Amino acid sequence: MKVILASASERRQELLVRLCKNFDIMVSDFDEEKVIFQNSIDEYVQNIALGKAINIKEKVKDNAIIIAADTIVTLDDKILGKPKNEEDAFNMIKLLQGRSHKVYSGVVVINTKKDLILKDSVATEVVFSQMNDDEIREYIKTREPLDKAGAYGIQGIGGIFVKEIRGCYYNVVGLPLNKLKIMLEKVI
Repeated sequence: MKVILASASERRQELLVRLCKNFDIMVSDFDEEKVIFQNSIDEYVQNIALGKAINIKEKVKDNAIIIAADTIVTLDDKILGKPKNEEDAFNMIKLLQGRSHKVYSGVVVINTKKDLILKDSVATEVVFSQMNDDEIREYIKTREPLDKAGAYGIQGIGGIFVKEIRGCYYNVVGLPLNKLKIMLEKVI
């Protein structure tokens, strides 16, 4: 059966290759703003991923396995999305430096033939080292933080600022592989 990744994320595409050699990419145009946060970060990321997956399901004619994910960064239960600009990235990193925060990913897998939908989430704790303002500005100059939730990429240059993680590394990258593997085994 055809596998479809509902994501334009190059990181998710690179990771999915480890579980599935052949898959198609369809970018969801689901409006994430439609999902209202209701005090559960796990439910919030799952519902955004579900919206992306259903959006693709409605466009697919053949039977398929659809995989969708959403990743957010939280600090003190406040959601840090993608920065709007360099100043926003600076402020986010300044908040994170020297502290612990959590990265949540919601994952949804749909088997259209069986009309089966699984959704789950993973949380990973990340601890940043102390950083001075010059280090933050130099990192922002790389442009890496500008398209990432929480304004950093653990798999890139941002990884040098990560003091430790507790949980799934791949979750922080954007696709918790072990969780996805278990979910795929259940739907196929």
